[in-house]
Amino acid sequence: MFSTWKQEKAVATLVDEAQSLADKLASAKPHIVDSHAAAAQFWAASYLALGQNLYDLIAWKPATVTRFASTAQTKIAALRKKREYDSSDGLAIWLHTARAVTEPRIAPAVRQIWQHILAAGPNVEAMAHDLMQDAGLPLDEGRRFPLGFRIEDGSLNSD
Repeated sequence: MFSTWKQEKAVATLVDEAQSLADKLASAKPHIVDSHAAAAQFWAASYLALGQNLYDLIAWKPATVTRFASTAQTKIAALRKKREYDSSDGLAIWLHTARAVTEPRIAPAVRQIWQHILAAGPNVEAMAHDLMQDAGLPLDEGRRFPLGFRIEDGSLNSD
């Protein structure tokens, strides 16, 4: 019984964290949302260069998603320690997305996050392309929803 309560508390914390980011993006100035969107796009390109398509997280094996989330969390902590907040914020979007794949109760907040990211201003693509070029990455397809995370999606089974 205690372990069930502890697990529910942990899930509630993850939901709250994702909702907090969604609320932050909803009330943020446009340049902040643009920065988050560009950084998320940069991280998608970074992982794609390593053979992992973050936009297809929903199709990954559960163990792979869990491993990605754990690795992302460690990278985020290191980036924040180095005060690379923009980059860590972009990776945090993918962390929340991975968590939502493994725990569907997080998905509504993550869908809101992606709505804000996709509604960001026209400067996002240029910002993201600059980040990719600086890192020597090929340019990507641009912003899009990860599979299963459009607002219209009622479950994580479709895009």
